[in-house]
Amino acid sequence: MSNVLELKKQQVDEIASKLENSKTTVLVDYRGLNVEEVTELRKQLREAGVDFKVYKNTMTRFATEKAGFEDLNELLVGPTAIAFCEEDAVAPAKVIGNFAKEHDALEIKGGVIEGKIATLDQIKELAELPSHEGLVSMLLSVLQAPVRDFAYVTKAVAEQKEEEGA
Repeated sequence: MSNVLELKKQQVDEIASKLENSKTTVLVDYRGLNVEEVTELRKQLREAGVDFKVYKNTMTRFATEKAGFEDLNELLVGPTAIAFCEEDAVAPAKVIGNFAKEHDALEIKGGVIEGKIATLDQIKELAELPSHEGLVSMLLSVLQAPVRDFAYVTKAVAEQKEEEGA
């Protein structure tokens, strides 16, 4: 009997550790998805570097209390899967958000973003953000615009002077 209790304690510690170390955690209700759809979701999450697991709600409740996220307990009703990501804050929300658009059965419940409890709306907003590469591209475009405009003006002035001199 003590082995079972020890395994449960280890699982609670594992969940609490993932909650504390994860940049973004997303809780979802996966009822209604068939095996192929769940497999596809897991594949997409794995490719994005996201850990996706299903834990018993009781174990998750103990872990949320241990990690200081007791407010998540109200979301732990029915089948709940949890997506954790330690590297990319946007990846879990983006992958799950895009998957949920195509599969109505997948329901986002809420989660944790950068150590703060996040609502469904906040998770959806995070999912709509461009990827890291997209944000860098936008930044570079904004930074290049003044230089590009200056080059166009300089070229136009040079062409005008050339026409006047010819």
